[in-house]
Amino acid sequence: MTALTFEAVPTGLRLPVVEWGPIAEPHLMRWSASMENWHRIHYDAPFATGHDQLPGLLINGSLKQHLMVAALRQWIGPTGWLWHLAFRFHGMDVVRDTLRFTGAVTERRELDGFGVAVAEVEIGNQRGETTTTGTARVALPYADGPAVPYPFPQGIPW
Repeated sequence: MTALTFEAVPTGLRLPVVEWGPIAEPHLMRWSASMENWHRIHYDAPFATGHDQLPGLLINGSLKQHLMVAALRQWIGPTGWLWHLAFRFHGMDVVRDTLRFTGAVTERRELDGFGVAVAEVEIGNQRGETTTTGTARVALPYADGPAVPYPFPQGIPW
């Protein structure tokens, strides 16, 4: 596998699509346990649909955040760094949904020693609803350059 470099990431590049699911009850229970998030809307269907009037057990926002990070890390590979990720939840995903990560590079910036690509990213579901959107900045090495420094240098203008 060839390492991803800044030169290989033009503006407009579509990121690889990643799908997960359908997300089942055990997935939610395991995630809730690992995060110690015991809100009943993630594991108690009668409570979620009856008491809270939700359409089903909700997929945790932190799980969607984790999946977004995982998809980005898979794309940039071992030589790149996920520098920054900002995201916003716009809707609910529920148990038995299939989540789909997509994105595209919208901006590039050459810095001293490495480059940064900005991608608009999102997670949607099989109903065609976009429920999470975000912006990611990834640091990538130049093809003939050194590794991306980490921690990043102070004072980078971005």
